[in-house]
Amino acid sequence: MTPPPAALQSVEASTRVHSLLQRLHTASEAQEKSLSQIWFYVSRLLSHYIWGTGWSASADDHMRDKYVSLEQDKCQFMYLLARSIGARNIVEAGTSFGVSTIYLALAVGQNVADLKRDGKNVTGKVIGTEKEPTKAAKAREHWKEAGDEIEPWIEVREGDLRETLKVDEGMPEEIDMLLLDIWTPLALPALEIIKPRLRRGAIVLADNTTMAKPMYKDLLTYIHDPKNGFKTTTTPYSGGLEMIVYLPSA
Repeated sequence: MTPPPAALQSVEASTRVHSLLQRLHTASEAQEKSLSQIWFYVSRLLSHYIWGTGWSASADDHMRDKYVSLEQDKCQFMYLLARSIGARNIVEAGTSFGVSTIYLALAVGQNVADLKRDGKNVTGKVIGTEKEPTKAAKAREHWKEAGDEIEPWIEVREGDLRETLKVDEGMPEEIDMLLLDIWTPLALPALEIIKPRLRRGAIVLADNTTMAKPMYKDLLTYIHDPKNGFKTTTTPYSGGLEMIVYLPSA
């Protein structure tokens, strides 16, 4: 599948990886544009507004086979951010089928390669999280298909991220970037777990902060409180993409 010009202009990758990404984005977009999925999102928002309803087992069942991937333009932006700051250690809260993970792994691998060319002995990784075993398995299939550009750079932790992200073994001491693309009540717990490891200038991205603003209340309150050390802006991507920079007082 031929990637659009924007993909070629923004992301450095092999033809195989570009073709895979285009196929996955096409499948994800088809799901997101279906009437059943649109109604699911609308009904979830209405339930939250009217009755304060949270996530449920039935919602889990509905989403089990859904990509819910970060949109392609957001992924390209995220990749460029990771490249620009030389990110080598990234945490992704909410891996799903592993599409956005591919972009993060590309950036990490290329950043490490740049430093190695300069004679530096460095490594890096992307740590993904996924609650649903079938999604984690599908993500691994996609990374294997992508090949050595992607697969070696990823570690996925299955289960409740409130537990898996606390495991010290394999977790880098310093994190350069955090992607929050997860059920909204888990966004703040994920940030609070990773925050002690964030380097100064680390970037945190949170998806759909405009569309789901009421559901992100706890996270937004936290990052807007100056004592927590974050500066933030809402970028004008579909649904809103929060770009947050960790700049604690000296």
